[in-house]
Amino acid sequence: MHHNFIVFTIVKMIDMNATIKTLATALVMMTSFSCSNAEEKRNEAVLSEKMDKEMIAEGMDTATLGAGCFWCIEAVFQELKGVESVTSGYAGGFIKNPSYKEVCTGRTGHAEVAQIVFDPDVISFDELLEVFWKTHDPTTLNRQGNDIGTQYRSSVFYHNEKQKEKTEYYKRKLDESGAYPNPVVTTIEELTDFYVAEDYHQNYYNSNTSQPYCTFVIQPKVEKFRKAFADKLK
Repeated sequence: MHHNFIVFTIVKMIDMNATIKTLATALVMMTSFSCSNAEEKRNEAVLSEKMDKEMIAEGMDTATLGAGCFWCIEAVFQELKGVESVTSGYAGGFIKNPSYKEVCTGRTGHAEVAQIVFDPDVISFDELLEVFWKTHDPTTLNRQGNDIGTQYRSSVFYHNEKQKEKTEYYKRKLDESGAYPNPVVTTIEELTDFYVAEDYHQNYYNSNTSQPYCTFVIQPKVEKFRKAFADKLK
Protein backbone atom coordinates (compact mmCIF):
# COMPACT_ATOMS: atom_id res chain seq x y z
CA MET A 1 0.00 0.00 0.00
CA HIS A 2 1.34 3.40 -0.92
CA HIS A 3 2.76 5.32 2.07
CA ASN A 4 0.93 8.56 1.35
CA PHE A 5 -2.41 6.79 0.89
CA ILE A 6 -2.17 5.18 4.33
CA VAL A 7 -1.33 8.51 5.95
CA PHE A 8 -4.22 10.17 4.06
CA THR A 9 -6.73 7.56 5.19
CA ILE A 10 -5.62 7.89 8.81
CA VAL A 11 -6.09 11.66 8.63
CA LYS A 12 -9.50 11.20 6.99
CA MET A 13 -10.73 9.22 9.98
CA ILE A 14 -9.94 11.88 12.59
CA ASP A 15 -13.15 13.95 12.23
CA MET A 16 -15.37 10.87 12.30
CA ASN A 17 -13.46 9.51 15.26
CA ALA A 18 -14.04 12.68 17.29
CA THR A 19 -17.81 12.26 17.50
CA ILE A 20 -17.65 8.57 18.30
CA LYS A 21 -14.82 9.15 20.75
CA THR A 22 -16.90 11.72 22.66
CA LEU A 23 -19.77 9.25 23.07
CA ALA A 24 -17.46 6.44 24.10
CA THR A 25 -15.73 8.67 26.65
CA ALA A 26 -19.06 9.64 28.19
CA LEU A 27 -20.07 6.03 28.56
CA VAL A 28 -16.76 5.13 30.17
CA MET A 29 -17.04 8.00 32.64
CA MET A 30 -20.56 6.94 33.58
CA THR A 31 -19.57 3.38 34.31
CA SER A 32 -16.11 4.07 35.80
CA PHE A 33 -14.91 0.69 34.63
CA SER A 34 -11.29 0.10 33.68
CA CYS A 35 -9.16 -2.80 32.65
CA SER A 36 -7.51 -2.77 36.06
CA ASN A 37 -10.56 -2.64 38.35
CA ALA A 38 -12.31 -5.32 36.29
CA GLU A 39 -9.59 -7.64 37.59
CA GLU A 40 -11.33 -7.81 40.97
CA LYS A 41 -14.04 -10.00 39.42
CA ARG A 42 -11.70 -12.45 37.75
CA ASN A 43 -9.65 -15.40 38.87
CA GLU A 44 -6.23 -15.10 40.50
CA ALA A 45 -3.49 -14.47 37.95
CA VAL A 46 -0.87 -17.13 37.30
CA LEU A 47 2.61 -16.70 35.86
CA SER A 48 2.60 -16.63 32.07
CA GLU A 49 4.93 -18.51 29.76
CA LYS A 50 7.32 -17.08 27.22
CA MET A 51 6.02 -17.58 23.69
CA ASP A 52 7.89 -20.12 21.57
CA LYS A 53 8.55 -18.18 18.37
CA GLU A 54 9.65 -21.33 16.57
CA MET A 55 6.01 -22.44 16.47
CA ILE A 56 5.05 -19.63 14.11
CA ALA A 57 4.04 -21.14 10.78
CA GLU A 58 6.43 -20.85 7.87
CA GLY A 59 5.60 -17.94 5.58
CA MET A 60 3.95 -15.95 8.37
CA ASP A 61 5.18 -12.72 9.91
CA THR A 62 4.69 -11.26 13.39
CA ALA A 63 3.85 -7.83 14.77
CA THR A 64 3.67 -6.82 18.43
CA LEU A 65 1.57 -3.77 19.28
CA GLY A 66 0.48 -1.93 22.41
CA ALA A 67 -2.54 0.37 22.37
CA GLY A 68 -3.99 0.37 25.87
CA CYS A 69 -5.75 -2.66 27.28
CA PHE A 70 -4.78 -5.78 25.34
CA TRP A 71 -8.39 -6.98 25.30
CA CYS A 72 -9.17 -4.10 22.91
CA ILE A 73 -6.22 -4.75 20.62
CA GLU A 74 -6.99 -8.45 20.45
CA ALA A 75 -10.68 -7.90 19.65
CA VAL A 76 -9.84 -5.63 16.71
CA PHE A 77 -7.01 -7.53 15.06
CA GLN A 78 -8.70 -10.94 15.35
CA GLU A 79 -11.19 -9.82 12.69
CA LEU A 80 -8.70 -8.92 9.96
CA LYS A 81 -8.24 -11.08 6.90
CA GLY A 82 -4.74 -12.51 6.84
CA VAL A 83 -4.37 -12.57 10.62
CA GLU A 84 -3.82 -16.13 11.77
CA SER A 85 -3.67 -15.55 15.53
CA VAL A 86 -3.61 -12.81 18.15
CA THR A 87 -2.08 -13.46 21.57
CA SER A 88 -2.35 -11.09 24.52
CA GLY A 89 0.81 -10.65 26.52
CA TYR A 90 3.49 -8.42 28.00
CA ALA A 91 6.56 -6.80 26.41
CA GLY A 92 9.12 -4.12 27.13
CA GLY A 93 9.74 -4.83 30.80
CA PHE A 94 12.73 -5.75 32.92
CA ILE A 95 11.56 -8.75 34.98
CA LYS A 96 10.97 -12.28 33.74
CA ASN A 97 7.56 -13.99 33.61
CA PRO A 98 5.50 -11.08 34.98
CA SER A 99 1.97 -11.70 36.18
CA TYR A 100 -0.97 -9.47 35.33
CA LYS A 101 -1.06 -8.13 38.87
CA GLU A 102 2.61 -7.21 38.69
CA VAL A 103 2.25 -5.49 35.32
CA CYS A 104 -0.78 -3.53 36.59
CA THR A 105 1.38 -1.88 39.25
CA GLY A 106 3.24 -0.09 36.46
CA ARG A 107 6.53 -1.00 38.12
CA THR A 108 7.71 -3.83 35.84
CA GLY A 109 8.22 -1.70 32.73
CA HIS A 110 5.98 -3.94 30.62
CA ALA A 111 3.25 -2.84 28.27
CA GLU A 112 0.10 -4.80 27.61
CA VAL A 113 0.44 -5.89 23.99
CA ALA A 114 -1.01 -8.17 21.37
CA GLN A 115 1.28 -10.33 19.30
CA ILE A 116 -0.18 -10.77 15.84
CA VAL A 117 0.80 -13.60 13.49
CA PHE A 118 -0.21 -12.64 9.95
CA ASP A 119 0.18 -13.66 6.34
CA PRO A 120 2.09 -10.86 4.56
CA ASP A 121 0.67 -12.06 1.23
CA VAL A 122 -2.81 -11.12 2.48
CA ILE A 123 -2.20 -8.17 4.79
CA SER A 124 0.97 -6.12 5.10
CA PHE A 125 2.72 -4.70 8.15
CA ASP A 126 1.89 -1.26 6.73
CA GLU A 127 -1.82 -2.09 6.83
CA LEU A 128 -1.55 -3.37 10.38
CA LEU A 129 0.00 -0.04 11.35
CA GLU A 130 -2.88 1.77 9.66
CA VAL A 131 -5.40 -0.17 11.74
CA PHE A 132 -3.25 0.32 14.85
CA TRP A 133 -3.15 4.11 14.58
CA LYS A 134 -6.83 4.44 13.65
CA THR A 135 -8.17 2.38 16.56
CA HIS A 136 -6.60 4.15 19.55
CA ASP A 137 -5.38 7.60 20.55
CA PRO A 138 -1.60 7.68 20.02
CA THR A 139 -1.27 11.19 21.48
CA THR A 140 -2.12 10.40 25.11
CA LEU A 141 1.00 9.50 27.07
CA ASN A 142 0.66 6.28 29.07
CA ARG A 143 -3.11 6.38 28.87
CA GLN A 144 -6.10 5.14 26.89
CA GLY A 145 -9.39 6.38 28.33
CA ASN A 146 -9.68 5.33 31.97
CA ASP A 147 -6.73 2.95 31.67
CA ILE A 148 -3.76 4.90 33.02
CA GLY A 149 -0.15 3.83 33.47
CA THR A 150 2.98 2.96 31.51
CA GLN A 151 1.53 -0.51 30.93
CA TYR A 152 -1.08 1.12 28.67
CA ARG A 153 1.39 3.08 26.54
CA SER A 154 0.98 3.33 22.79
CA SER A 155 3.84 1.23 21.46
CA VAL A 156 5.20 -0.70 18.51
CA PHE A 157 7.68 -3.42 19.41
CA TYR A 158 9.58 -4.04 16.22
CA HIS A 159 10.89 -7.49 15.29
CA ASN A 160 13.42 -6.28 12.72
CA GLU A 161 14.92 -3.15 11.20
CA LYS A 162 12.36 -3.04 8.39
CA GLN A 163 9.49 -2.83 10.89
CA LYS A 164 11.37 -0.16 12.82
CA GLU A 165 11.93 1.96 9.71
CA LYS A 166 8.31 1.68 8.56
CA THR A 167 6.99 2.62 12.01
CA GLU A 168 9.30 5.61 12.29
CA TYR A 169 8.29 6.75 8.80
CA TYR A 170 4.53 6.61 9.42
CA LYS A 171 4.83 8.19 12.85
CA ARG A 172 6.78 11.10 11.36
CA LYS A 173 4.28 11.49 8.51
CA LEU A 174 1.34 11.49 10.91
CA ASP A 175 2.89 14.32 12.91
CA GLU A 176 3.72 16.27 9.76
CA SER A 177 0.17 15.83 8.43
CA GLY A 178 -1.41 17.52 11.45
CA ALA A 179 -3.83 14.61 11.77
CA TYR A 180 -3.84 15.08 15.54
CA PRO A 181 -3.78 18.34 17.53
CA ASN A 182 -1.01 16.88 19.71
CA PRO A 183 2.17 14.98 18.86
CA VAL A 184 2.07 11.21 18.41
CA VAL A 185 3.76 9.70 21.48
CA THR A 186 3.82 6.07 20.32
CA THR A 187 7.05 4.48 21.50
CA ILE A 188 9.08 2.43 19.04
CA GLU A 189 10.88 -0.28 21.00
CA GLU A 190 12.87 -3.33 20.03
CA LEU A 191 11.12 -6.55 21.01
CA THR A 192 13.31 -8.59 23.31
CA ASP A 193 11.01 -10.84 25.31
CA PHE A 194 7.30 -11.44 24.89
CA TYR A 195 5.41 -13.17 27.68
CA VAL A 196 2.02 -14.72 27.01
CA ALA A 197 -0.66 -13.40 29.38
CA GLU A 198 -2.71 -15.66 31.60
CA ASP A 199 -5.22 -17.95 29.89
CA TYR A 200 -8.27 -15.94 30.98
CA HIS A 201 -6.99 -12.91 29.04
CA GLN A 202 -6.97 -14.77 25.73
CA ASN A 203 -9.95 -14.22 23.39
CA TYR A 204 -11.35 -12.08 26.20
CA TYR A 205 -13.90 -9.98 24.35
CA ASN A 206 -15.50 -12.89 22.50
CA SER A 207 -15.73 -14.87 25.74
CA ASN A 208 -17.04 -12.02 27.93
CA THR A 209 -19.25 -9.82 25.77
CA SER A 210 -21.62 -8.99 28.65
CA GLN A 211 -18.82 -7.83 30.96
CA PRO A 212 -19.17 -4.03 31.50
CA TYR A 213 -15.71 -3.17 30.14
CA CYS A 214 -16.50 -5.15 27.01
CA THR A 215 -19.91 -3.52 26.60
CA PHE A 216 -18.93 0.09 27.16
CA VAL A 217 -15.32 0.24 25.96
CA ILE A 218 -14.45 -2.59 23.59
CA GLN A 219 -17.74 -2.96 21.72
CA PRO A 220 -17.90 0.68 20.49
CA LYS A 221 -14.26 0.43 19.37
CA VAL A 222 -14.93 -2.81 17.48
CA GLU A 223 -18.06 -1.41 15.83
CA LYS A 224 -16.18 1.70 14.65
CA PHE A 225 -13.36 -0.49 13.37
CA ARG A 226 -15.75 -2.72 11.41
CA LYS A 227 -17.22 0.28 9.59
CA ALA A 228 -13.83 1.77 8.78
CA PHE A 229 -12.25 -1.49 7.60
CA ALA A 230 -15.19 -3.42 6.18
CA ASP A 231 -13.13 -4.51 3.16
CA LYS A 232 -10.46 -6.08 5.38
CA LEU A 233 -12.70 -8.19 7.62
CA LYS A 234 -12.69 -11.97 7.56
